[in-house]
Amino acid sequence: MTRIDFYFNAGDKNDFACKIAGKAFRQDLRVAIFAPQEAAARTVDRLLWLSPPTAFVPHCAATNSMAKETPVVIAMTADALPEAEVLINLDGQPPAVFGRFQRLVEIVSGDDADKAAARARFRFYRDQGYEIVSHDLAASQA
Repeated sequence: MTRIDFYFNAGDKNDFACKIAGKAFRQDLRVAIFAPQEAAARTVDRLLWLSPPTAFVPHCAATNSMAKETPVVIAMTADALPEAEVLINLDGQPPAVFGRFQRLVEIVSGDDADKAAARARFRFYRDQGYEIVSHDLAASQA
């Protein structure tokens, strides 16, 4: 069954998604980032070139011919999500195919609308019987 991790109080969702992707890459895990909004997909792509500044996280878009060989893939549609161990969701809805991943990462900012959408996703996963692990980033930074 898919492990679901919610990270609450993220300062910047895209930046935190890149940190999670980089950590998973260093653990030799393949990562799919679901970013259906074009602006978010472009931002994540740019941030992965820059972060971390002392290392490179190999990544590309799901439409790239190298996607099958690339450890981190950014997809704008659920159908384009590659096989991977980790799925990072940057959408306001649960991805339809999340159950085929070992781990699903949900990132929640301090924005009220984002929190409300996250609560709905949390209830959806819980009602489906998934165990959810919550991480309060504000508490871990205090």
